[in-house]
Amino acid sequence: MELLTGKKALVTGIASNRSIAWGIARAMSEQGAELALTYQGEKLKSRAEKFANILDASFVAPCDVSTDAEIDALRNTVEKKWGDLDIVVHSIAFAPRDQLKGLYLNSVSREGFLMAHDISSYSFSALAAAFAPLMNKGSGAFLTLTYIGSLRSMPGYNVMGLAKASLEANVRYCAQSLGEMGIRVNAISAGPIRTLAAAGIHGMKSMMDYYEKIAPLGRGVTIEEVGNAAAFLCSDLASGITGEIVYVDGGFHSVGFSEQLL
Repeated sequence: MELLTGKKALVTGIASNRSIAWGIARAMSEQGAELALTYQGEKLKSRAEKFANILDASFVAPCDVSTDAEIDALRNTVEKKWGDLDIVVHSIAFAPRDQLKGLYLNSVSREGFLMAHDISSYSFSALAAAFAPLMNKGSGAFLTLTYIGSLRSMPGYNVMGLAKASLEANVRYCAQSLGEMGIRVNAISAGPIRTLAAAGIHGMKSMMDYYEKIAPLGRGVTIEEVGNAAAFLCSDLASGITGEIVYVDGGFHSVGFSEQLL
């Protein structure tokens, strides 16, 4: 039997078939989960429908997480279509492009700071509050995506690093809030992957080259590897794991200095 047979998973944020969210959705589908996908705005509806057809998802629904009314509407759609669900995958992050250039203090603005935290962190707690009441007690799971830029300064990552640090704290507080319901909350901190989101970070190729020299595995990771870890964390095999930031980065986070640089 597949790990997620009989479970219903709502996956947000699939931007392309190279995105981490795509890797997660595909892995969950392969492990037997019934999927639903979200999209932001009518321009992206046809793309979401294409992905849904490939994954044999049950339905697609709009959701702009910056708007409480759209989160409420998504919850009502899920309740009407499914009645309940088991998994919510939050793969949503955003900062204005001008916030990701140069040094942090030269780029950060009040408006950019607030937007990055609202979309990238607060939206996770908003989805958790909205969907936890629909989850099957004892088997519900929320999952989000973070990056080591939450702990270490990274060139060009800037305000997104602060937003990801907020998101990781959000995971721990949501885990505490939902633990009595048997709902688990975790995050995956993936290594850098050449996705559309990563394309906005200056010097990405140089960062990838450095990363591959430092990581104990001597390579980057794939969306498939992140997807497999996500499927495990949202399965009953991970029933004792909550409030965790799980690194899928080839071991990069564990290294202080690498022999490859000597």
